[in-house]
Amino acid sequence: MYEYRKLTAQQKAEIVRQRLANGYPPHSPPHHLTNYEFYLLTATCFEHKCRLNSEPRRQQILNLLWENFIDIDITILAWVVLPNHYHLLVKNVDFKKVTKTLRLIHGKLARQWNLEDNLTGKVWHSYSDRGIRSENHYYATINYIHYNPVKHGYVNSPYDWQESSVHWYLKYEGRDWLRSCWVEYPLRDYGKGWDSI
Repeated sequence: MYEYRKLTAQQKAEIVRQRLANGYPPHSPPHHLTNYEFYLLTATCFEHKCRLNSEPRRQQILNLLWENFIDIDITILAWVVLPNHYHLLVKNVDFKKVTKTLRLIHGKLARQWNLEDNLTGKVWHSYSDRGIRSENHYYATINYIHYNPVKHGYVNSPYDWQESSVHWYLKYEGRDWLRSCWVEYPLRDYGKGWDSI
C-alpha cells in the first residue's frame, strides 16, 4: 500500500490497468470467490493509524460485528481487536453481504470517531480475506489471532488483552486445550510480511 504512493502517475495507472484486467478492484483487496468453509477476515485502519485506541472503541466495533454478522448468518469463531486493525475467523461467508455489512459498520464508526476526535478523512482501508485450507491452517489461525496483541507489542501474554476470543476459549475449552493447540499448531511464519502490504 505505501509503496504505491512512491510510484509515478504512469506506474500507478499501469498497476490499476493490470488489476482491472485481472478482474480485481482498482485499489482495494480482491475477494476471491473460492469456496472455503472458513476465512480469516482482516480490516485495517487507514495508514495503520490507531483509531481503535481505547477499550470502549474496540468493544464497540466488536459488538457491532457480532450483531451484524449474526443478522447475515455468519459465525465468528475467533477474534481480536487491536488499536489499528482486527482479525476474525469466520464461517459461512457470503462476500457480498460481508462487504456491505463492513462498509456500513466502518462508515458509521468513521463518522462517529472523526466527530469525537475532531478529524476528517478516511478511517478504514477496506478488508482482506484468506481462505482456511486445512485443519492445521484453522488452528494455526486461532493461535495467530490470540497471539496478535503480543506480536504487536501491546501485552506480554495473550490473556492480558481483553478484546480477544482467547478468554472465550479459556472459559469453554480450558487452558490445557489452548496450550495443546499452541504446541500442536505452531505459528512458524504465519502472517509474516502482512503488515508491509
